[in-house]
Amino acid sequence: MSTEDNAPTPDQFAGQPDAWQRLWTPHRMVYIGGENKPRDTTTQQCPFCRIPSGQDEDGLVVYRGAHVYAVLNLYPYNAGHLMVVPYQHVSLYSDISPEVVTDMGIVTQQAMTALARTMNPAGFNIGMNQGEAGGAGIAAHLHQHIVPRWVGDANFFPIIGQTKAIPSLLADTRHQLATAWPTP
Repeated sequence: MSTEDNAPTPDQFAGQPDAWQRLWTPHRMVYIGGENKPRDTTTQQCPFCRIPSGQDEDGLVVYRGAHVYAVLNLYPYNAGHLMVVPYQHVSLYSDISPEVVTDMGIVTQQAMTALARTMNPAGFNIGMNQGEAGGAGIAAHLHQHIVPRWVGDANFFPIIGQTKAIPSLLADTRHQLATAWPTP
């Protein structure tokens, strides 16, 4: 098949049909390419090292512990997406002391309690991406994600519409979580 001027039609370029369906997401190349990602993550330029020196409201800090702090993710997967971050500028979980490991665990439990009190999630995703190849957005500074989840919250809206629906402002969420944070 071809058009009147003998130019091939688009279906002639598609190759052999296969069983795969494809969902094209070219907007993800911005993330893959690292746009707006800090390149210099030494302690002076690392956002996780700078945040604790500012005001909690400005840095979206929800809680400060002895060795770690809890902060809202500036680019959340879901409303209430928190991170537990050690004050120490270290990249791997295996490089932190037992005291920091303990504090991370306690603050993670406290974060789950605060999220349950304010947002009533049905579950949580908790994890760390370590190293650039492991998916860490800021690989030079260890951080653990705590993402509240609700049944049916995963859909194609972010992919197709290139939009993530976050139903509350980060400043409001920070205030709610800080107020609901359990006393140690």
